[in-house]
Amino acid sequence: MTGVIARRRAVSGFAIFTLVMVAVFTGLGIWQLQRRVEKHALIAILNERLAVPPGALPAPSQWNALTPAKDEFRRVSFTATYAPLPDAMVYSAGSAVRADISGPGTWAFLPTRLQGGETIVVNAGFVQNTMQDRGQQDRAAGRLVTGDPATLTGYIRFPESAGTLTPPENTAKRLWFTRDHLAMAHALGWSEEGKAVAPFYIDLEQPVPESGIPKPGPLTVRLKDDHLQYAITWFTLAFAVVIAFGVWWRGQRRA
Repeated sequence: MTGVIARRRAVSGFAIFTLVMVAVFTGLGIWQLQRRVEKHALIAILNERLAVPPGALPAPSQWNALTPAKDEFRRVSFTATYAPLPDAMVYSAGSAVRADISGPGTWAFLPTRLQGGETIVVNAGFVQNTMQDRGQQDRAAGRLVTGDPATLTGYIRFPESAGTLTPPENTAKRLWFTRDHLAMAHALGWSEEGKAVAPFYIDLEQPVPESGIPKPGPLTVRLKDDHLQYAITWFTLAFAVVIAFGVWWRGQRRA
């Protein structure tokens, strides 16, 4: 009698464990399918924004209302002057939105001034192997600072947050590892007194310098879309747990 009770308890315990694991794995699979739908919607929205002709840069009075959800990757065109201030480097090993870029290298971030004195930080493009030759970016950035207004076309982007494993910036070398243009502006004195720094920066599309350095260019959506295979993996694990329980229970009945 005691053995029967113990066996029933074992079956009940394993059954509960199986139900919990099936629920967890199934839930994760459903979540991945939902993520897939959201990712496809995001890709469609971003592709639509990238295909639209450039519009006017939002006025400074509208800047605080801009958000990544509705404004990231909007194409804009505006006139500004590169400020004669130190540039910044952002380390890169490649790009998720530029098919023509491979690292190592850095993105050249420079401040520009609007006619009203507000600062727009511009990612002027990629500079190959800059970690070995800081002077290459200095020379390239210097050629952009002519003192003359330039018509710039690019994409609105928003600053990144550093991850737990992201190296800290090196302000002495003007080197960052995240695209946090606001931190750069604060550290390098890019803002003009009493004037705002835009909460976004611009990924430059054109003009391309005669030397090709820095290298701006058009953006393309290259977001990873592995959610279906992740969902299949989770559903397979749920099915495997059920099979394992069935095999074990069958063995218990024969015992």
